[in-house]
Amino acid sequence: MTSPKLAIQTESGRMYSRQIGTAAIVPSITTVIGMDKLDLSGWAGYMAAKALSEDQRLAQSLGDQRQLRSLVRDAANAAEAYRDSAAARGDRVHNYAEQRALQALDAEHYLPAALAELEANNELGFARHFDKWWQDYAVEPISAEATVWNESVGYAGTIDLVAKIGGRTCLIDYKTKTTDRDGFVKRPDDKVIMQLAAACKAEEQVVDAEQGTWKAWEYGTDTMLLAVALGESGTRTFLAPPAALPDYWSKFYALRRNWEASFKIAQSRASLAEITPPTQ
Repeated sequence: MTSPKLAIQTESGRMYSRQIGTAAIVPSITTVIGMDKLDLSGWAGYMAAKALSEDQRLAQSLGDQRQLRSLVRDAANAAEAYRDSAAARGDRVHNYAEQRALQALDAEHYLPAALAELEANNELGFARHFDKWWQDYAVEPISAEATVWNESVGYAGTIDLVAKIGGRTCLIDYKTKTTDRDGFVKRPDDKVIMQLAAACKAEEQVVDAEQGTWKAWEYGTDTMLLAVALGESGTRTFLAPPAALPDYWSKFYALRRNWEASFKIAQSRASLAEITPPTQ
């Protein structure tokens, strides 16, 4: 996960401030969507079992309970380690995509450094296929890593790319994905539709994070919402279905209210209060 200038990690999730150095006051789009939690216990258990079965130390530790317990502890952390590794890879790929857009905008960029970081982690396939996607879709960037704000509902977020493609303005979110057994890049989760719908409903876009200046959001209508899966073996581009956007927006709005209730409960530290029997 990248770190926009106005984003701050808190106990209530990632939140945004209006200006660098001021308090965070609204949740991020991804924090709100995170209220719609998935049960990952099965996946975590599978990752632990897989890590243990593939550990070369397993055979020699079967007769040593102390060493076996150590292996079990390591295996129990496998899901968390995989998640952290995937997040770091996603940050590197997103950074390369951002620097590529900044270069095309004739803005200050660090594309060679971003490419070198991918090379250092044996991830050049992501850069190669991203460049091909950029060329195939004739991308004309308008803004990269655009931080937006909705004051009416109370949330903010950062859009990976605003660009012209085929004459249409597009809001684009990148998802770094692995490759399936058939060699295809895996498709993004449909939750990205909710993410894009919320971004589309923004009211303002930051101009200067240091000064805290904003302007009206210009791209909330007549836009195509695209999710681009970026993998080492290729890319896939998906259109968020316009007819479904009102329903995804309604769900996001409900999750935002859920987040606010949870936030207020956490702030008040409201919990059960034990009472004694009434006096006779």
